[in-house]
Order: sequence, then C-alpha cells, then structure tokens
Amino acid sequence: MTVLRFSGPVLPDGETRELYVVDGRVTYEKQAGSELAGSGWIVPGLVDAHNHLGLEDHGAVGDDEVERQAVLDRDTGVLLLRDCGSPADTRWVHEREDLPRLIRAGRHIARTKRYIRNYAHEVEPEDLTAYVAREARAGDGWVKLVGDWISRETGDLAPSFPEDAFAAAIAAAHEAGARVTAHCFGPDVLQGLLNAGIDCIEHGTGLAVDQVEQMAAAGVALVPTVMQTAKFPGFADAGREKFPDYAATMEDLYARRRETLMSAYEAGVALYVGSDGGGVARHGELAGEIEAMVDLGLPADYVLGAASWRARAWLGWNAGLDEGAPADFVVLDRNPLEDLSVLRTPARVVLRGRVVA
Repeated sequence: MTVLRFSGPVLPDGETRELYVVDGRVTYEKQAGSELAGSGWIVPGLVDAHNHLGLEDHGAVGDDEVERQAVLDRDTGVLLLRDCGSPADTRWVHEREDLPRLIRAGRHIARTKRYIRNYAHEVEPEDLTAYVAREARAGDGWVKLVGDWISRETGDLAPSFPEDAFAAAIAAAHEAGARVTAHCFGPDVLQGLLNAGIDCIEHGTGLAVDQVEQMAAAGVALVPTVMQTAKFPGFADAGREKFPDYAATMEDLYARRRETLMSAYEAGVALYVGSDGGGVARHGELAGEIEAMVDLGLPADYVLGAASWRARAWLGWNAGLDEGAPADFVVLDRNPLEDLSVLRTPARVVLRGRVVA
C-alpha cells in the first residue's frame, strides 16, 4: 500500500509538520518512499452534529439518495455525522468505507399528530418510554425526542409530553446506555428536560439565562442550528392567519436568538455545529452553518473547534490528529481561522486513510 504524505500546519495547535498515512492511521515518523498527496492547513475531519441522513421533505428516501446525501457531506470535509432522527434504515452506511462515519439516533419520537408527517414515531405519553428504550437499543448511542411542536389546541408551541413522561423516557435511555437529545424551539419544555437529565438540546431558542447556567454545570450540550432558526420569520408568516399566537412566539424567538446563543456561550455551555441537513435543509452545508454561527458573534476559532476536534471528542472519537489516530482529515489551501470560506472548497478530503475528494 502506498504511504501518503501531507505537509502543513496541523490544527488545532497549528504546528507545521509532515503527516504520514499508513494503514489508515496517522504517523509522524518519517516513511521512506512516501508519496506527497497534499499540502496546506490540515484539519481533523469535520463533524455535522445535527444531520438527518436518509430524510427529505416527505420522509424516508432510498439507499441511492442516502448515498448521494452522504457524498455531499463527505466532499465538503464532513467525515462524522451525528444523526438526529431519520425514518430510513441507514445502518448499511457503517459498512461503506467511502462514506462518512455515522452515529445514528434512529427515528425521531414525537407526540401523535404533533410533528412533520412521515418523519417520526408518533406516540402517546404512556408509550414513550417503550419507544425510547427500543430506539436506544437499535441506535448508536443516541435517542432523539421531539420536545415541543405546535399544538392545535393551544395554537402555539407546547411540550410534546408531560414532564414525568420525559423523565421516565430519559431514564430508560440512560439505563440502555444511550444519550438523549431533543428538538426544542420554545421555552416551556426546557426546564422539565433539563431537570430530567437530558444530554443535549437541539435549536434551544427558548433558553433562559438560568437554564444555560444549569446546562453548563451539568454538561448538557447545545446544537443551535442557526441557519434553521433563521427561518423562523417564514414559519411565523406561514402560520399567522391560523395560529397568530404561534406566529408571535416564533418572531420573538427569532428576535432574541443571538442573545440566547451568546448567553449560552458566555455561560460555558458546550456548543456544537449542526447543519440540520435533510428535510427542509440540504446536505453539504456545514460550512454555511459555521459561517452563520460566527456571524452571530461566536469566535471563529471556537466554532471551528466545535465543528472538528471538540465535536469529535464529544462523540467519542480522537479529537485531533495525534500519533496513531484514524486518518480522517481535510487539507485546505488557506488558514481557515483567517478565512472560513475555504471550508467550502477543500483541497483534499482523507477518510480512513484514503483520499476521497
């Protein structure tokens, strides 16, 4: 097998090094006869921490479309996907060495008729724990709950389940060795989930100052999906005639989303980067999410780490490109800490020790 050599500053420390790839692993020991395969800024493989592989507007897609979605992500340097709910069976992706590594949460679990049609298991409170336990056993260490959604009875966002049902379900997932995350737009669902020991919040636009402090103390992560929350004015307009209270809530959440995000960052909440690719968002757009988070005020170096080495560590992978680490990395022509746009056009993408793009 040809030994590949890459040269350049290696993030996160930025030290210029000669990096070799041998049998799918990183080594810095000089290798005779190696072949120079690229030079530039070398970044540990990017992580999309909120992705929906196998999902589109109307529900599950077939394997060919799953592959197309995965390649779109891979070719932008996203080499680890954290699935946040998909009705498609994507377990076969684990067997494909040319596709990103995948951590599956299985199918979303929502309240009956309180989520997007064909996306989730839709259940009543008495069945929630059983469904969570099943998805915990079938997934890759995560379960995804729909924490809140619009209620036609109240005409506004409302928690999907009572607090005691959420608490029992989260306990069942933890007993099965899985972590739990939840879609949360509004404020009313959050305190019950935090008190129940949830591990991560998706979107989190309704968070209050005392809640982000609680999250930081308990190690609860936040994936803010700011490109998705930027769509709130459109959601408000679409629902205004029938649900004026919902429209007002979405406009309020949008108006203070920067303040909410920055309060979480300043409190020390661990933030990660998720494109929400799948469904109403598209794959291959993680660079756009990174840029959007920086545009809202987060430091570029923090966000890049949240999309690479820190996210990898959070999900149980090698954080950086230390000796012996899996050779999953991206080579860039320019310093991404000075110009994030370079993430849109990687010079080389290396996955499992192979140049795949």
